[in-house]
Amino acid sequence: GGVAAAKYLINNGAALTITDAAAEEQLTKSLDELGDYLDVVQELSLGRHREEDFREAKLLVVNPAVLPDNEWVQYSRRNHVPVTTELGLCWNELRFVGAKISAVTGSNGKSTTAALLHSLLDTYFARAWLGGNLGGSLLPDVDRIRVSDWAVLEVSSFQSHYLDSVEPGPHVAIVTNFSPNHLDWHCTLEHYRASKQLLLDRQDWTGIAVLNADDPPSRDWPVKGEKRLFGLTSDDQLLVNGERIDWPVLEWTGLKGRHHLANIAAAMTAAQAIGVPLEAMEAGLRKYTPLPHRLQRVGELAGREFYNDSLATTPESAIAALHAFDQPIILLAGGYDKGSDLEPFAHAMSNRCKQVVLMGVTGEKLARHLDAMPHRTAEYTVADDFKHALDLAWSGSEPGDVILLSPGCASYGWFRDFRERGERFTQEFQRLCGEQAT
Repeated sequence: GGVAAAKYLINNGAALTITDAAAEEQLTKSLDELGDYLDVVQELSLGRHREEDFREAKLLVVNPAVLPDNEWVQYSRRNHVPVTTELGLCWNELRFVGAKISAVTGSNGKSTTAALLHSLLDTYFARAWLGGNLGGSLLPDVDRIRVSDWAVLEVSSFQSHYLDSVEPGPHVAIVTNFSPNHLDWHCTLEHYRASKQLLLDRQDWTGIAVLNADDPPSRDWPVKGEKRLFGLTSDDQLLVNGERIDWPVLEWTGLKGRHHLANIAAAMTAAQAIGVPLEAMEAGLRKYTPLPHRLQRVGELAGREFYNDSLATTPESAIAALHAFDQPIILLAGGYDKGSDLEPFAHAMSNRCKQVVLMGVTGEKLARHLDAMPHRTAEYTVADDFKHALDLAWSGSEPGDVILLSPGCASYGWFRDFRERGERFTQEFQRLCGEQAT
């Protein structure tokens, strides 16, 4: 998003200063993507932040991962400088051109729900846009977005926090669920909840809120406009605004795991609210392509199946992944500590896994939880690095096993983001294939 924001601002005549605490050698990819734009950047300040870079600023565009109490964010706010993100810039452009926004947030399932909704809208209306936290900026496309086009935006809690000055809110806001997460960033559950609720708060009486009837922490959040509910029946059929839908939706979408049923119900409920008839949704569901890094089958080697679920950055997502398989599971788990309660994750892996390979900062904490489980069936080992993790998983496996990367934690420390972690998993699988071939 940072590169897209920089290009957008320069194209619109801004005198741009780029400053990053990271050193130049850590930013090679982004600097290469900026290319000739660097020639017209007013100031490039890398490896540190300086007061003179902020003193004359008229607008501060931050990476959404920057903490709210960052000294330079606070400095800018004290000097009445607006603070926004790439998504904030995009939001304003979408509103300016007359596009309609459907924003998806929640603690788990928002990426898949956003992608499903985009598929439904794009198939029915023959034109829709997908952006936000899902990975791609829509800023390069704003000149092609037309009046009344629908844009589906996945919105993280970090991004939502920095949308505090955006008016009006989304035409449709979807909340998949709510559970404690990112408490290292938000510090309190109340701050995290308020960031998630902001999309609903910014709506007016014309807005539509789509909430999860099966999620007590979020289903009764206050809304200003129309409220639509989604959920599941006791026998795992979809409920779309109260209507039971008996369709083979997992087969149509190619999604693996019961937990995706709620994501599909959320997307269908939002699509129906937007104007897509239920009878027209099968085509959009069949057109859907599962996201990379979300229970993505990487391949098979000597009777073992490898699955990349690097996008599972919360314990709840990883627990759901463990219930998607009937085969014995060798799990790669752990990573950066976001302050989540890891005990339920450890309990699930102790019963659902054959072996667990622990990684990263949370490896030690997960090990303590596993040691405290009285009837644990899973064995565990601790990896020194990611290659070591794959080697441990392979050595403990046998034909018929699933080797699953579903960390339940963020990737920071060992990797830049979940994408790099998932790509590395694929590379290590290919390494193992080569070694076995020789």
